[in-house]
Amino acid sequence: MLKVQTGQIIEFYSNSCCVASGGKEFKCTIQGRINLVVGDLVDIEILTDNHAMQGLVIKRFERVTALYKSKDKIKKPIAANISHIGILVTKTPKTNLEFIDKWITISKVASIEPFIIFNKIDLLQNSAFQEDQRAYESIGIKTFQISAKLFTNVDKLKKYLSKRTTIFVGNSGSGKSTLSSAITGKEILSKALSNNQGVHTTSVSSLYHTDEMKIIDSPGVRDIGINHLKPKEIILGFPEIFNYSLNCTFPNCSHQADEGCAVIAALKNGDIEESRYNNFIFLSN
Repeated sequence: MLKVQTGQIIEFYSNSCCVASGGKEFKCTIQGRINLVVGDLVDIEILTDNHAMQGLVIKRFERVTALYKSKDKIKKPIAANISHIGILVTKTPKTNLEFIDKWITISKVASIEPFIIFNKIDLLQNSAFQEDQRAYESIGIKTFQISAKLFTNVDKLKKYLSKRTTIFVGNSGSGKSTLSSAITGKEILSKALSNNQGVHTTSVSSLYHTDEMKIIDSPGVRDIGINHLKPKEIILGFPEIFNYSLNCTFPNCSHQADEGCAVIAALKNGDIEESRYNNFIFLSN
């Protein structure tokens, strides 16, 4: 009788995966058409238990959370069982506020806790991120200022991530791989690799685990879309707007030029950040 044990997918390829179970790693094929992503908890049948450890994934457990990307309103999972999403923000290359607000929205809809990491502070004046930090902390978003390259404040971030499963998102050059390496102590190369033919990318998603935490690195988050989300879901990423919307005169208020709109009144009164309002309208349409 084949031995069955539970594990977690730490690498996923097009038709196979690597599963960590019982302190070992098994190269596994997949039974049938089980839909799998990095982070999934699975049952595997152990086919061999020697230097060439192999297995067969026979069952996937229900996901606590899942991160999706979408195209033409069709959504596809790219990672599972994530507790936190770290949004990397830099001045060079510049991270726009729309990117931040989109990822806060994605996180909230997926019941994943978002937080913001202002990176590369070694290249900036101390007050460079102060205004943005104040704005997001005022709506309950945890923030950090770090230099992943110089390990500045990385210990504070590691303490926050303890016992959690996190995925970092950010524009190219924001320092995702550098930060993941600094936190895990493992060399994590950028997914964009140069060769004589230019730049190519790899589609392998990976989960890196230490005794303290788990970090998921997935190239699928680069082009993630939200066109599968409805306006009533998008507003969850803007809690300050949602709270004021409860006081609108009409329940179908679009929060633009509607009569009796409490959101517009709060915006004019300075109780809602203009950038946040503009991004809410943009993402909702």
